[in-house]
Amino acid sequence: MKKQRIDGLETRQRLLDAAGMVFAEKGFWETTNADICGKASVNTASVNYHFGSKEELYVEAWKYSFDKSLKKHPPDGGISPEAPAEKRLKGRILSFMQRIIDPETYEFNIMHKEMACPTGLLNKIVHSSIQSQHDGLKSIVSEIMGTGAREQDINFCCMNVIDMCFGVIHYLHHGMMLKKKRKFKKVISEKDIEVYADHIVRFALAGIRGIRKDGAKKILKQKKISKNKKARIRSK
Repeated sequence: MKKQRIDGLETRQRLLDAAGMVFAEKGFWETTNADICGKASVNTASVNYHFGSKEELYVEAWKYSFDKSLKKHPPDGGISPEAPAEKRLKGRILSFMQRIIDPETYEFNIMHKEMACPTGLLNKIVHSSIQSQHDGLKSIVSEIMGTGAREQDINFCCMNVIDMCFGVIHYLHHGMMLKKKRKFKKVISEKDIEVYADHIVRFALAGIRGIRKDGAKKILKQKKISKNKKARIRSK
């Protein structure tokens, strides 16, 4: 019985690894159970036996890859929570992009295929899984923007930071296509990512501080208008 349990866990593990690779390469719609089982070197009935359906395996494979990625590249980038907000922002950006280029994890490639040909199967699990990372980034951006910052401005700044990080995916896929055509030898390196992370931080901080400055001017203007209005009322 013990050996059967171990064998079952090993088969399930192999299916998760194989499914991540195949879904990342072909997407959900083009992937068959036979593709996954062939990659995992297991019986073709194993998907339904261990996961119930291809749909369930799709969700589990994404979550498995996501958890594996976070374990390897912690969201804080190894930066102390006591460090200045600017350094913590760099840590999060660098970690995020390291996860994107890591060939051993597949959650971003799976999502790339999902966005191109949606299934809707990952909506719930993705939202619940990334919420804590979004909250962490939002907390740092809020700190940099200072008290009195508008919620909308904070959310827009977070969106812009994430969008800049996602630019690596398009560069990566374009480089891989050129590499297949032997027109591009190097896709992207760890050093490239660190340089780009520095650029994003500088760009993001300039934008955030600019918005903070504009916000402070608006508040000052509103106070001045209010003060003048009260003065006019008193003079009547």
